[in-house]
Amino acid sequence: MSTQPLMLILQMRKLKQTGLSDFPSVTQLRLHGSGPTVLLGPHRALALRGTFSLQQNPGSPSPGKKQSKESTITINCVTFPHPDTMPEQQLLKPTEWSYCDYFWADKKDPQGNGTVAGFEILLQKQLKGKQMQKEMSEFIRERIKIEEEYAKNLAKLSQNSLAAQEEGSLGEAWAQVKKSLADEAEVHLKFSSKLHSEVEKPLMNFRENFKKDMKKCDHHIADLRKQLASRYASVEKARKALTERQKDLEMKTQQLEIKLSNKTEEDIKKARRKSTQAGDDLMRCVDLYNQAQSKWFEEMVTTTLELERLEVERVEMIRQHLCQYTQLRHETDMFNQSTVEPVDQLLRKVDPAKDRELWVKEHKTGDIRPVDMEI
Repeated sequence: MSTQPLMLILQMRKLKQTGLSDFPSVTQLRLHGSGPTVLLGPHRALALRGTFSLQQNPGSPSPGKKQSKESTITINCVTFPHPDTMPEQQLLKPTEWSYCDYFWADKKDPQGNGTVAGFEILLQKQLKGKQMQKEMSEFIRERIKIEEEYAKNLAKLSQNSLAAQEEGSLGEAWAQVKKSLADEAEVHLKFSSKLHSEVEKPLMNFRENFKKDMKKCDHHIADLRKQLASRYASVEKARKALTERQKDLEMKTQQLEIKLSNKTEEDIKKARRKSTQAGDDLMRCVDLYNQAQSKWFEEMVTTTLELERLEVERVEMIRQHLCQYTQLRHETDMFNQSTVEPVDQLLRKVDPAKDRELWVKEHKTGDIRPVDMEI
């Protein structure tokens, strides 16, 4: 048998010796910091852990033990270990900085006087990530427009007739320069097309229903949190009702002791039964609250780990597509280089002397030179 149940049984035996021998099925408990005594059935008393403490009947000649410090504290309807008595907690995923370990408490809202739930902060991170992904896609789209406009201007320039009458090997090189512009325009068109299909479109279409899915996830966790708040409200209501029952019982007991009332022992028993029922009601509410918090806890762990996985997947997806962008860019540079190689080859063949020879042969007017006039 564990120590805590054993201590409870010993306390119950002491209570029987201090005026409760007529009610062997009842255990007296006192709320931490609340004053009034709680009457519970023995099974309920043994089932309680960390919420109530056994205490001697106020009228008992035996000295009462000093009430222990609170072991828990409730903040925004969520129960945490009390800072003064907090046991060391092991992280669920040590050394990983996992979402499931660091977003249990609420945070002060920088935009107002309220608070923001830890899960809401994670959700905002996910939605911001989706927005960043969308903006990256828009950025690539702008890059595509520049490429398309550049290709269009290159193609247009390649058709320009400027210096079209250049002749010889230099004329051939010049014609190749203009042709290389058309080839380069084609390279940039292909680059823009691949950017659209292999980078922009995947970025834009990745998780098209992401916001809808996140909204469902948000509603699910929010509903569990609302249920937890409702259960906590029920606990507080039951706690208040119990306090009132205990005050009524103590008042009737005191009146009977000092003969200020003709209340019978039956009235005292009735008040004790009501107090016991109120204590049992409180226990039931605490049980339901703990069940709701456990459900919220489990869903928080599961959902935050899923959000963590989704974020890793998003970052990896973007990284891969940006790598694809740089790969396409390298390929474009290689293709652009190939468009100027024929130009380089022709420029190396430019021969002013040969060009002069060809031009002279085609356009010569005569090779007989003038001589002096004779008298």
